[in-house]
Amino acid sequence: MSSDNGQGGGGGAGEAAAPEQLALIRESVRKAKAPRAKPRTWRGAALAGELPVARVLVDKGVLHLDRYFDYAVPAELDAEAQPGVRVRVRFGAGRGRVREGRREGGGLIDGFLVERLAASDYSGPLAALAQVVSPEPVLSPELLGLARAVADRYAGSLADVLQLAVPPRSAKAEQQPSPAPLPPPRSPEAGPWTRYEHGPAFLEALASGASPRAVWNALPGPEWGDELARAVAATLASGRGALVVVPDGRAAARVDAALTALLGEGRHALLTADAGPQKRYREWLAVRRGAVRAVVGTRAAMFAPVRDLGLVAVWDDGDDSHSEQHAPQPHARDVLMLRAAQDKCGFLMGGWSCTVEGAQLVESGWARPLAAGREQVRLAAPLVRTVGDQDLARDEAARAARLPTLAWQAVREGLRHGPVLVQVPRRGYVPRLACADCRAPARCGHCSGPLEARDGGTALACGWCGREEGAWRCPECGGFRMRAQVVGARRTAEELGRAFPAVPVRTSGREHVLDTVPGAPALVVSTPGAEPVAEGGYAAALLLDGWAMLGRPDLRAGEDALRRWIAAASLVRPQGDGGTVVVVAEPTLRPVQALVRWDPVGHAVRELAERAELGFPPVSRMASVTGAGEAVAAFLGAVELPREAEVLGPVPVPPTPAGRPRRPGAPPPGEHWERALIRVPPGRGAALAAALKTAQAARMARSGGTGGPTAGSGAGAPVWVRIDPPDIG
Repeated sequence: MSSDNGQGGGGGAGEAAAPEQLALIRESVRKAKAPRAKPRTWRGAALAGELPVARVLVDKGVLHLDRYFDYAVPAELDAEAQPGVRVRVRFGAGRGRVREGRREGGGLIDGFLVERLAASDYSGPLAALAQVVSPEPVLSPELLGLARAVADRYAGSLADVLQLAVPPRSAKAEQQPSPAPLPPPRSPEAGPWTRYEHGPAFLEALASGASPRAVWNALPGPEWGDELARAVAATLASGRGALVVVPDGRAAARVDAALTALLGEGRHALLTADAGPQKRYREWLAVRRGAVRAVVGTRAAMFAPVRDLGLVAVWDDGDDSHSEQHAPQPHARDVLMLRAAQDKCGFLMGGWSCTVEGAQLVESGWARPLAAGREQVRLAAPLVRTVGDQDLARDEAARAARLPTLAWQAVREGLRHGPVLVQVPRRGYVPRLACADCRAPARCGHCSGPLEARDGGTALACGWCGREEGAWRCPECGGFRMRAQVVGARRTAEELGRAFPAVPVRTSGREHVLDTVPGAPALVVSTPGAEPVAEGGYAAALLLDGWAMLGRPDLRAGEDALRRWIAAASLVRPQGDGGTVVVVAEPTLRPVQALVRWDPVGHAVRELAERAELGFPPVSRMASVTGAGEAVAAFLGAVELPREAEVLGPVPVPPTPAGRPRRPGAPPPGEHWERALIRVPPGRGAALAAALKTAQAARMARSGGTGGPTAGSGAGAPVWVRIDPPDIG
């Protein structure tokens, strides 16, 4: 009975709901995306009637495959298979896998269609294009030519360069239309460019359609963003495009804000990693389609496909961020120089400091200097005072505490009028210790490694072997008291907080970088490159432990220290407004003197003269060959170097300690590498790159490798080649 009642009730509801459920199922199936089918082999399919051959660059970043490959174009793909589009092809099929006159097999791989041809130079059967990924052309002939020039200069593969130049695809971004291009704006007023002797003339040349090239030594202060924006606006007024590359997202945001304030929305694109892949690709497409004629971005923007390029500009070219870490590791400055020569456009290399490369461009006549007179420099720069070793030896406060007396006085006076910046040269919380009496470094008795006080505690341990040190005494003077020679931002902030308990202390460094700070009194402790901008400028700045930056075993130590000091000092108010900078470094050293005189150009010119006399870069061209000792020796024995080449080394590469992050170019923990430097005189850099690329390609072809790390030693072990390495010791 209950069963009958249940069947009757259920049956009536089921009969009423069945049509609705079936309709819902059909609608769900209709809306469901069809599974992605594998690309066809196109066996027996007709080929395109005209230009049936596609020349393709496959995405295989190995040197022995750095060439184009020909594929047949099926008639069904004829309309979409246009030069510049992304395609998928089958790669790796042997000659024996031919059916119906068409090569088949091999793995699917991405690539770019470079051109369409009527016939192929290859006499055998061709495989067909497997798929046109998107009909959107993303590789223009201009971008292809630039990528080839970069690959040749850096002994790399074209496919590797295009991975840097063309962002990953976003189908959703491609489906969105780009806005209509705006008409050229009016030529801007010179504004802050009037402070420079040839500033207005430079803007006028850009606005008139000329292509001036200049090395710009910017005055201290926040106006540099507005000055770059006016250079871009002048170029846009001529009906041409402009490209600006800056070191980081904070600098890009400042130029972005300056351009928006000057020209309004919609005239430029911002290309940074912070935007996310979809938004960045959408902005990149707007540039590629010609909807936007100006670009501001970080390192990857150096390849932005700006149409009718009239100006390329790079800010602070000495910053490490401009050097790409992925193969073939190009530098933004050099890529923009190639673009200026290729597109015959203007070039502007600016910064508060001046690199040796900038001085070389001016000395060679390739670019003109763009700087202010000494009177303008004195009006804009802060007062710089020094504390040297003799001052520290006489200063009891410096021997017992973190700061010398002059620094304490500068902090105390600066805090009456605004924030004070404190720059420390090392990140982290692991201080390196020294004898408090004679300043000799505190070292491990077992391996002579540096002793550290970990986590702010009193226990000492070696930074190399990890052994604890119980009762340490200085081997030089017998003292047992210690102090930190170089301490990180966090430790410095703690010490300053105890000294000035009523003043807020802010830190800016690797873990957390501040963009701006208020103009109220505060202590801002920062590592180099992470200094925030203060509203109204800093009242004072302390540049601590200058010896640590100057004492690095690197050819660019002095140049880089001066660049970092000037970058921090440029955030301080002018001397007329009470701005003061105290640098703790020996005043007789050349970089310190250049900071006191605010003469980075003179320092770069003298550095260039010394390097020319010694045959150091950038006067000469250099390359590094790094890897296991046997592999480096085998490579050097096989490469046919130019006759003028000079091989320096090989020498051991410092090992990577276990548990520490691996630096670029350093061996993995537990491995021991060697590095050789190869130097050639001016004019022979292209020959050196070609020789190294040929030898590396032959080596990869013999081993059948893909260019990545492999196990083993000798001829089969990997060797890394880098042109113009930034750190040569």
